[in-house]
Order: sequence, then C-alpha cells, then structure tokens
Amino acid sequence: MIRVALKGLAGRRLRAALTALAIVLGVGMVSGTYAFTDRIEKAVDTLFTGAYTGADAVVSGKDVIESSTGGDATVPAELVYEVATLPGADAASGGIVDTARLLDRSGRPISTQDQALGLSVDAAAGARRFNPLALTAGRWPSGSTETAIDAGTAKTYGFGVGDSIAVATRGPARRFKISGIAEFTGLHSLGELTLAIFDVPTAQALFGKAGRLDEVWIAAKEGVSAEALVRTVRPLVPASAEVATGRAQAQAESKGSTEDVARVKKFLLAFGGIALFTGAFVIFNTLSITIAQRTRELATLRMLGASRRQVLTSVVIESTVIGLAGSIAGLLLGLGLDRGLAAVLATTEEGIPDSGAVLTMRTVVAGLLTGVLITLVAGLLPALRATRVPPVAAVREGTTLPPSRLAPYTRHAAATTAALGAGIVSVGLFAAGLDATQVLALLALGCLVLFLGVAMISSALVRPIASIVGWPAQRLAGIAGRLARENTVRNPGRTAVTAAALMIFLALVTFVTALGQGMRNSVTEGVDRVVRADYVLTADDDRSSLPADVGEELAAREPGATVSSVRQDSARALGSGVSVNGLDTATAAGALRLDWDAGSATTLADLGANGAVLQHGFAARHDLRVGSRFAIATAQGRRIDVTVKGIYTPPGLDPILAPIGIPRETFDASFERPEDIFTFIRTGHGVSADAGSRLVSAIEPYPEAKLQTLGQFRRSRSKDIRSTLVMVYALLGMTVLVSLLGMINTLVLSVMERTRELGLLRAVGMTRLQVRRMIRHESVITALIGAAIGLPLGIVLAALVTQALSDMGVAFAVPGPALALLVLAVILAGVLAAILPARRASRLNVLDALHYE
Repeated sequence: MIRVALKGLAGRRLRAALTALAIVLGVGMVSGTYAFTDRIEKAVDTLFTGAYTGADAVVSGKDVIESSTGGDATVPAELVYEVATLPGADAASGGIVDTARLLDRSGRPISTQDQALGLSVDAAAGARRFNPLALTAGRWPSGSTETAIDAGTAKTYGFGVGDSIAVATRGPARRFKISGIAEFTGLHSLGELTLAIFDVPTAQALFGKAGRLDEVWIAAKEGVSAEALVRTVRPLVPASAEVATGRAQAQAESKGSTEDVARVKKFLLAFGGIALFTGAFVIFNTLSITIAQRTRELATLRMLGASRRQVLTSVVIESTVIGLAGSIAGLLLGLGLDRGLAAVLATTEEGIPDSGAVLTMRTVVAGLLTGVLITLVAGLLPALRATRVPPVAAVREGTTLPPSRLAPYTRHAAATTAALGAGIVSVGLFAAGLDATQVLALLALGCLVLFLGVAMISSALVRPIASIVGWPAQRLAGIAGRLARENTVRNPGRTAVTAAALMIFLALVTFVTALGQGMRNSVTEGVDRVVRADYVLTADDDRSSLPADVGEELAAREPGATVSSVRQDSARALGSGVSVNGLDTATAAGALRLDWDAGSATTLADLGANGAVLQHGFAARHDLRVGSRFAIATAQGRRIDVTVKGIYTPPGLDPILAPIGIPRETFDASFERPEDIFTFIRTGHGVSADAGSRLVSAIEPYPEAKLQTLGQFRRSRSKDIRSTLVMVYALLGMTVLVSLLGMINTLVLSVMERTRELGLLRAVGMTRLQVRRMIRHESVITALIGAAIGLPLGIVLAALVTQALSDMGVAFAVPGPALALLVLAVILAGVLAAILPARRASRLNVLDALHYE
C-alpha cells in the first residue's frame, strides 16, 4: 500500500503541492519564530556576558526600583581603590553607564533614548581586561572634549576619527571630537544601539555623577573563585549597593530582555498557530474532495482484496508524505523569514543587536512535528471515510461515498461546539481571579473551539447566504452567474469548509479592527478629558523623558502663557513599584483637568510640601483616602512621607498622569536627576504660527525634544495602538494566504471533478469567456460566504471584549469604512483565487472532456 500511496501522489502532483503549501506557511511561521528569537537571545546573551568580561565580581547600586529615570543608586568612586587592595583581588576598575544620544550631521538624534548608551572606558593598562569593546580605528577618548563612537554609526553616517559629533545627554547637546571607533566583541551588529564613549571623569561630569560610579568590576587572583571574591568584597559594600559574581550580574541584567524575547516568541507563535489551524481546514477539504473523486479507484482496491485497514494506511501515508514535505519546505521558509526579519529590523528604529543565525534541534523538531501532526489530524476524517467505500462501487458510474453514521448528529455537534467555544471565551473575559496568562489561554482556546463550531454549522448557512450574495452575480453575468451560484450550493459542506479558512481571517481582522477603533477612541477622549493645553512638549519617541531645563526655557520664552512641566520617575510605595509625577502646583490646574472624587480644582495649588494626589484605582487598592499618610521610596533610597490631599478618576486606558502626584519641589529634592515627561503650554489665544515659532526656537538646543499641538499629541498617544494593529494585520496576512490557497485548491479540484460537465457546457455553446466568468463568480460567492459569517463573528467577539474592558473606558465601535474595505478585499481575493482554476477550465478540450471519467 505504500507503493500505491506514493504512486497516487506522483500522479496528483499539483493538488499535493497545493495541499502542502498550506502547511508550508504555518510551519514557516513557527520555525521562523524560533530561529528569530533564538538569534535575539544569543545576541542578548553575548551583549550582557561581554559587558562583564574579565569581571569575577561586580559591585552596583541596588536595583530597588525598576526602570528609574534617575537610575539606580551609585557607588563611591574610591571603592575601586579599596577593593583593589583586597587579598583575593587582582585588579579593579569602575565605570559609568547612562543615556547619551549621538546626533547626525543635520542635528537629528540617530537612535531612540532607550537605544542610546553613554558609557565610560578606563584606558589604564590594568583596566583593559574589563573593557568589552575593541578599537577598529583611532584611540580611546581622553579629556572633556573627546568621545569614541560605535563602528555601525561611523559607517552609516560617515563619521571618522578626527570628525566632530554632537552628543545629547542630560542637557543641551555638546560637540566632541571623535578620537576612536569601537565595536562590541562577539556581535556582528549592534542594530540600532549606539555608543558614545568617554573617559571616566568626563562621563561623571556629563551625567551628574561626580565622585560616583555605576559599577565597580573586580578580577580575582589566580586560584580564587568568584564566589570567594564576592564574600571578601561584601563587607566593603555600602548599604545602597550590592555585590554579585560577574555571571550572576550578567544574568540579572539580561533578565528583562529575556522576558521580552519570550513574550515576542509567544506572540509570533500564536499567529503561526492560527495559520496552521487555518491550513488544517484546507487540508481536510482537499483530502475530502480527493477521496470523493477517487471513489472508484478505492473501490477497485477493495475489490482486488485490500482491507479497510490497508485503504486507511494508504490515505494516512499520503497525508504523512504531504505533511513531511510541507514541513521541510516550511522549515526552510522559516530560516528565510529569520534572515529577512533580522535584515528589516536592522534598518528600522527597532533594530536589534545581531550575533548571527542560530539553528537548534528544537526548531527543526518543532517545525517538522507540528506540520506532520496537523496534517495527520486534518486528514484523519477523510481517511476514515475512504474505508467506507464498498467494492461494488468500482463497477458503478457516479458512485458517491456513503454518509457517516454520525451524519444526523452533525448539526447538533456543531451547535454544541460553538456554544462551548463562546462559553470558554466568556469565562476568560468575565471570570474573576484570573491572571493575564490564564485569560489569554482561555481566549485562545475559546476562539479555536468557537471557530471550529461555526465552521461545522456553516454548511447549513451556505444556501441562504449564497442566494443573497450570489444575486449580483446572476444579474451581472447572466447564465454564468446563475450556474456559479448553483455550483456553490451543490455541495454545501465543501463550500462551508472552503469559506471557513477565509472566515477565520476575516473574523480576526474584524475583531482587531473594531477593538482597535474602540481603544483609539478611548485614548483620544482621555486626552481631551485631561489636557487643557494648546501645545505639549515630549521626547521625540513619546516614551522617554526630557531634561528639566527644557520646560524652564519654554516658560521664559512665553511669559504670558501657562507653562506647566510634569516630572516623572519610578519609585516604591506600599510594597510595590509605582510611577510618581512631580507637578508644578502653581500652574497644573491651568493645564490639567482632573475628575475629582475627593478634592477640587484648588487641591493642586494647596498640596504644600508633602501633599499628594492619587488616582482612584491606586487609592482603592491600598485603602487610602484624603488624610491618609504613606511613604514613597526612590531608587536612590530616599524616603518621602506624604499625606493624601485629593483623589481623582483618570481616563481608563491612557491615564496620562502617574498614580501618584507630588509637588515638583518635593520631587526635585528627592529624586536624583529629575526629568520631565510632559510640558503643557497654554498660550491663552490658541495655536498660532508666532507662538509655535518661538517655542520651536526655544527647544533647538535639545534635539530630543518634540513640540506638538494638542491634536498631534492626541494622535501620538494612540500611535502604539496603530503600530500594533499594522503588525497584527501583517501577521494575519499569512492566514489570508492560506485561505487563498484553500480556495484555489478547491476550485482546481472542482474543475477536475466537473470536467465532463464543463465539456458538455462548451458543446452546447458556452464560450471560454463564460466559463472563466462562471468560475470567477463561484470563487467570489464562496469568499463572500466567508465574509458573511466572519465579519459578524468578529464584531461579536469585539463587543464581548470591549464590554470586559468597559471599566477602562473602551467603548464598542463598528469601523464601517474599514469593514467596507474588507468586503472589497474579499471580492478581490475571490477574483485572484479564481485566476488559475478559471484558465484551466476554459482551456479544456471539449472532446477530451466528454470522454473524461
């Protein structure tokens, strides 16, 4: 039977290839995800491990607060000399790591703040072992006028040794002479990461850390273990710092990046799973049609003595071969996707460090097993149907497969499955006490079950839907359109499964579009609800902070305007991390409009030195009310005792402000190197060209600053939502490709099945053009059936999710124009899917077709 199965595949190469393509795309997504994230993980590991090269022990400030703008606590510079004299220490050095943005020749920042490193290098002979960088040209910087930069920036922007380059740190940009070009050992590329390298005294002065260091690195003498060195150093470490082995420090520093990579992996694998799930419908439909067309062939095998088990084995072997071939091709496609993604990201602001391609056995096994198992599961039911072909069918014309014993219960099972899926989704959305992972898992499982149930029940919907969406085809194409509609409902089950693949894509796109529209509306309304400014000053990437000097410069340029700067940093309060704002109590009420639960418009002006205003959610979680007292701890270990003076309810999705607001003077006295997150400017006479020109002129020394009107600020706050939607649409494109392949496959097989019928139609006068038109309309009607089911399903899912998010201010919105574009895209997809089958049908030889069996 193995030989029979392989010969059968060889004789049906086109349909086998089309079937395998559905697996190729899904497996390509899965294997590409593993390869790409393995590449990132290797680069991250190389970056952090290399950063502590030569360091057996590392002293650093305690990471009390995550992502503090002011940075972690620092350590005294004299600690280097103290630890260097310890019995187990061979050498010691220290350095600074902060944010410094390189500017191109036109004065624009080269990278975002979170990808712009400013660091020090100690060029002394004893400290070279701790330096992960290697010079490719020039020398290390020396003195307050010199810097070295990374090789990637030098090559891309045409800088060389001896050139002048501007660097923006925690104040106005300054120019430095490039003394050298350096690269990070072990990495092919730093991606969009840029390096501004200074000597230690210059870095301390630039970043406001005079007499302090961010880290101290210590090398052990021969025969002294890293753990023993740590124990020796620990008594000298101040209370605000900690000591760890170099390996442990590298792991701790890379933890956040590793978690980010894991999230990216899950995100991409989810879309690979969607593509494979959609591909399973294509495989199921293709094998079902193929087996129906091979009824006489399978009956002949039974008549010649083949048992049911042998027939089943033959079909399973075909599925396995198709799955294996598709999986191997998908694995190769995944490696190509990995290289492509790395190349694309290297040219964008999301560029990542790259250490080269990584292919693990896990990637190979996961890709092959996934593809083969999906194919076997999808082909199991058609294989079982093949065993029911009676031997007598070999001598009968037009014999069809007998119905399954379970056929009468199909609709009941479909309704039960759909209801079960809807129930699981509802539990995920509305059940209390679930964490984010459990919610996402329930939503994913519920959607899969729901889609399966709707696909099963959709065969009952094909005829009524086709009568509606097929009406225009009949009116426009006459007899060809009428035949197209009748062909669509001839086998409702086949049409339903074909449309189901497109239904899944459309349901997901509709869901994402409707949810995204609701979230964007929520963000827009939140900005209008809180901000009373004409202009808003932010960092150019809308996520980082600005030097406090910028807001003060704006206030000086617009003396008649209300200029209110808002500082922000991370801290700890009541046992958890929290963001804290520093508010200008004299001007905040003129620039901000808060929805007070307890307090009034005068509360901000009456905060005093130790007053605080809180968001309602934070106050409720910690049972705080007006008059309550609590303490805030900064990253540098300072303590702020505050009294609650007011509580307000912020917009749900984008609250604009942090959970805690304190007076700016108290903030500046407690947080090291305070910086602004916003500066709100209310001119009193609205937006004008003169005011805009003066404000832009005021921020010229700060290239990382971006001035926006309120309308521009409103759009920028929803930029991340738009970017996420674009990414989701791109990833869902894999699903629509699988759907198109399914439609092409079904139409090709349908043309083969109806060869004699098409020959008769040509014989009685149907032209080639009419044949092509009939197949084209049949494809469009099938696609519209998928749209008629998928669009409402997506809207229902979006309504459920927005209802669950209603307490965050997300309201349900139907994006009418977007849905209209989707319908047009569906029609275009139907036309594209019909090109090959229509050409094949129109080119049939009439005489050969009439003799076809």
